[in-house]
Amino acid sequence: MSFAIAIAGLGALVLIHEAGHFFASLALGMRPRKFYLGFPPAVLKKTWRGIEYGVGAIPLGGFVKIPGMHRPGPGDIDTHLARIVGEAPALGGPIERLRQELAAGDHDAARTALATVKELVTEEHLSDAGQKSAQRGIDDLTDSLGPDAYWRAAPWKRIVVIAAGPGANILLTIVLLTGLLMTSGGKVTARIDQIVHGTPAASPAERAGLRVGDTIVAIDGASVTADEIRNRISASDGKPLVLTVVRKGESVRIGPVEAEKNPDDGVYRIGFGLHSGGLAPAAAARRSVTVTWNVTKDIGKSLGRIVTGSGRKDISSPVGIVQGSSDAAKQGTTSYLEVLALISLSIALLNLLPLLPLDGGHIAFSIIEGVRGRAVAREVYERVSVVGIALVLLLFVIGLSNDIGHLS
Repeated sequence: MSFAIAIAGLGALVLIHEAGHFFASLALGMRPRKFYLGFPPAVLKKTWRGIEYGVGAIPLGGFVKIPGMHRPGPGDIDTHLARIVGEAPALGGPIERLRQELAAGDHDAARTALATVKELVTEEHLSDAGQKSAQRGIDDLTDSLGPDAYWRAAPWKRIVVIAAGPGANILLTIVLLTGLLMTSGGKVTARIDQIVHGTPAASPAERAGLRVGDTIVAIDGASVTADEIRNRISASDGKPLVLTVVRKGESVRIGPVEAEKNPDDGVYRIGFGLHSGGLAPAAAARRSVTVTWNVTKDIGKSLGRIVTGSGRKDISSPVGIVQGSSDAAKQGTTSYLEVLALISLSIALLNLLPLLPLDGGHIAFSIIEGVRGRAVAREVYERVSVVGIALVLLLFVIGLSNDIGHLS
């Protein structure tokens, strides 16, 4: 059940990211053609007001198809239209004229040539595969040559559309953290708000019988305040402790229970979380922005350490992300939402890396084109994309190897 919750949460984060691109492109006149959660083949799809909404069978993310992400070029002919010349040689001349117009950058003439190709395709008896390929190529070129194509828009509009995806994830992080801080961001109390469910063995708190709602009033017979509880437990060095709690108005002795050392920080813990009072909305919002910024700096430092090799252990793949959020879901809603907020921020920062085809790469090229006052050649985009894809795959492989090691 926790894995299903983790996967659903990750899907929601991707959906919010793509929704940022979707609504920004709609607002700025670049009407999207598709909005998918997951990648094709489609499991479910429905066209509404000219936009195809769907769920893909490959649950590795999602996408919004914005028309004309790249300036059309002769290479687009080879992708879809060149193959049908073998089935219909009569199309060779019109397709070659279309290629020449694209190479010359005469987009008005290219639209005319494309209209001719489209008309001739309907008259030819192509195979099903050829017909689909031709239609896909014609649709893509129609979008790229249309007035609402992404590449035609002003650089600032392109930057806004692309930045809206990571921006939506950052905003979600702040909203989630604000909500959490409004419920549990204030002064800590002595009331247990959360019991950690150990995996695979039960946590000391589970074994001892501690319950959510218990209020700790003494440890080994000595009264403790809320601020002293953690220090008393961590100072035990694993020696048995007897906790006195108030449960439903009655005093109950729990234990003896032995705290266990956390392998990550070496602190002894029993496995429970104490309740904290909430902050006022304004204070919670300010704190959430501060926390988001501090975590952003920490993640940035980790990414910087990847170059030297010391930060590679901090990289995780979708496997580790799902595992981590699944473990958090077992510990309670608060832990799960905390982890979800951090994953949302991580998705935003990863996408802002200045690598094509990531969002940050598109933003960087839009800035470059705005400064230069003219477009970067299509070939440059393609070459940089090859490097970017290779680096992204390298990060994925490193993260997957880390996750497999952790699972082992």
